[in-house]
Amino acid sequence: MRTRVIGAALFCAVAGLTVACQPSDNSVTGGSTSSATPTAGAPAGDGKGVGTPAGEGKPSGAASKAVRDFVGMGLQSAQDAAQADGFYALKSHDALGRGRMQALDRNWKVCSQNVAAGTSVPTDTTLDFGSVKLEETCPARDEKEPTAAGGKMPDFKGKSMKAARAALDSGTSITVKDASAEGRWVLVESNWQVCTQTPAAGAALNGRPVTFTVVKFGETCP
Repeated sequence: MRTRVIGAALFCAVAGLTVACQPSDNSVTGGSTSSATPTAGAPAGDGKGVGTPAGEGKPSGAASKAVRDFVGMGLQSAQDAAQADGFYALKSHDALGRGRMQALDRNWKVCSQNVAAGTSVPTDTTLDFGSVKLEETCPARDEKEPTAAGGKMPDFKGKSMKAARAALDSGTSITVKDASAEGRWVLVESNWQVCTQTPAAGAALNGRPVTFTVVKFGETCP
């Protein structure tokens, strides 16, 4: 028995110059990944030492379908209908620019959609719905949230306190006060609108502290 083992080892060592003594791929279990063997004489990659990732630089393989008109539908109903059509990449945003989250979709309605109704697009396209609450009126066009581009103080008057905070650098020192005489706590900032601001719109920020006075949406600034 010992002689046979040594003999087999010597045979593998010699035969290894031309054929490796390895088990075949078919004997490996526990995985489903397979790799294609390049055709003799064909390059193994893209000529740069790295194979081209599958699908890179190629159009989507998803089937195309016409996007229906979702405007006027309840947000939950619009999402259900989109999924029934094969669109599963769905987003929504506050069309009033207040930065509110659509926590309960049934309480919101669709005002706009990023892909025009009737347009045929691959079903893996992301559909984004601009929405407002059921009792609110849709704006003529989606209101953009403010940004502090160029280091200048934007004009935040009438904007939500949440959007104002999001526009400023995260390190900015911010003080928020109730503009009324009631001294209320400003808890859900998306429900409050800016009345006054310091520094004034257009002033250089330069890390300066910022102060806002606010009232709830639907109230009049004093």
